Amino acid sequence: MTETAANSGSGMLKVLALRLGDREFCIAIAHVREIRGWTPTMPLPHAPKFVRGLVNLRGTVLPIIDLAELLGFPTIEPTSRSAIIVLEFGKDTFGLLVDGVTEILELQPEWIQPTPPIATDLAKSFVSGVVALEQRMISLIGVDSIVPHSALAVA
Repeated sequence: MTETAANSGSGMLKVLALRLGDREFCIAIAHVREIRGWTPTMPLPHAPKFVRGLVNLRGTVLPIIDLAELLGFPTIEPTSRSAIIVLEFGKDTFGLLVDGVTEILELQPEWIQPTPPIATDLAKSFVSGVVALEQRMISLIGVDSIVPHSALAVA
């Protein structure tokens, strides 16, 4: 499902806003299954560096991705305020470790501006657009680009 396909009937895109350090990102809420507090993971040998490990989610083995590490920021050191956002995309279910979840926003599609051309190709592969709201700059992350299927295959 593309981000625009996650629009509500009113044409608004509902997103979950999250924090990584002092940066704000958002992700289409249509893919969010649940939000959980931090749970220690079981390390997975030879996994990519951004794969934090595995957790048992009610009998399902769930890979946990350190979103900061994946995006090229310093690795998150989980605290009591950290969250795991459990996402579903197609048949894949995985968790994203983030510093915190802030709110649910409804965005008009025309508010979403393209990723600036000065951004690296790697940044453009994850960030599908940027939204300027009041004094905030929020990057929209495309769920389909977060975890390549080959990364999920390690679980």
